[in-house]
Amino acid sequence: MPSTWVPLPTDSGYGIDNLPYGVFTTDHEPDRPRVGVAIGDFVLDAGAAAHAVGATPEVSAVLDAPSLTGLMAAGRPTWRGVRAAITTWLTDPGLRASVEPHLIPRRDVVLRLPFEPADYVDFYASEHHATNLGRIFRPGTEPLSPNWKHLPIGYHGRAGTVVVSHTPIVRPSGQRKAPTDAVPSFGPTRRLDIEAEVGFVVGAGSELGTPVGLGDFADHVFGVCLLNDWSARDIQAWEYVPLGPFLGKSFATSVSPWIVPLEALDAARVAPPARDVEPLPYLDDRAAEPWGLDLSMEVRLNGHVISRPPFASMYWTAAQQLAHMTVNGASLRPGDLFASGTVSGPEVGERGALIEITWNGENPLKLPDGSSRTYLEDGDEVTITATAPGPNGTRLGFGEVSGRIVAAR
Repeated sequence: MPSTWVPLPTDSGYGIDNLPYGVFTTDHEPDRPRVGVAIGDFVLDAGAAAHAVGATPEVSAVLDAPSLTGLMAAGRPTWRGVRAAITTWLTDPGLRASVEPHLIPRRDVVLRLPFEPADYVDFYASEHHATNLGRIFRPGTEPLSPNWKHLPIGYHGRAGTVVVSHTPIVRPSGQRKAPTDAVPSFGPTRRLDIEAEVGFVVGAGSELGTPVGLGDFADHVFGVCLLNDWSARDIQAWEYVPLGPFLGKSFATSVSPWIVPLEALDAARVAPPARDVEPLPYLDDRAAEPWGLDLSMEVRLNGHVISRPPFASMYWTAAQQLAHMTVNGASLRPGDLFASGTVSGPEVGERGALIEITWNGENPLKLPDGSSRTYLEDGDEVTITATAPGPNGTRLGFGEVSGRIVAAR
């Protein structure tokens, strides 16, 4: 990869090997969202740069737009062509005079929701997370359900409540019933939790009735973001039998504002953990190129690191999740979002949710400021970040997904 003429801070996560996409506005034009690309401490106004260098009509059309939908829907050959063009703009010294005026300091932009969510599916792919929850709720029995190692378990969420990082999270209200209560009560959740996850954004759609196989994953998934699946555990516990999560999950799901292209993550690909149950053929990836990803995540509560979940430990890969999600013929649309499920590792310091970290409140989390938490309080702010290995020893940044809890309305 050639070097860029854009000045880069030391250890910048937004180097020329990354080039994540987002959507931004400025204070001068708050009502004009534009496609942007992160490079160093700047955001490239991609549409303006395309016109400045005389890009092809195809490239200009998908970049001079108020959202990423057109680019995402265009498909993998266009994704590759656009990425190659932007790389040239930012590395060719002869284009610097044309492109540099369209670099905006990142501090001067407002980052928006980077895509228009179509459908949202959340999975449950960490064996460590699923085992911990099984031990919490079903002590003395087998922690994993009988189907867990045969298929990626998931649920359909609410696409309309996917919000961009730094959107305030209003504490939800709903029905709650503790085991000792005779009848349910209604009110704000008392067990508001996080789930540190990785999101996968679909670009190219698929035809209704046609499954998407493991080998077609990269033709449909545009890129990767960070995700926090906020969860009201007490509401969830009362409502989820027999049909699964509903109001305990649907009030908000936060995503990071930058979408790292799948193509940027070649150096991060790893084999998933060894599996002790042979998957059915449509999920069998043993002879395929692996789609495990070596992402290093970090979760902070009010600025204090409380967990470092390892994404490479996830039992089910995103390619398997997409194959399972469409095996019944369900179609894909540009903007579909599916999430990994809570990322948790084998150690206490690698758990991606407070329900695991505090063992459902039995072991309160002690913070450096002297306070403690079992679940989130109003005013708490949670921030999830991640990096991945890039070419030649570089690290790729995913930015952050952050949200502050505000009181119930």
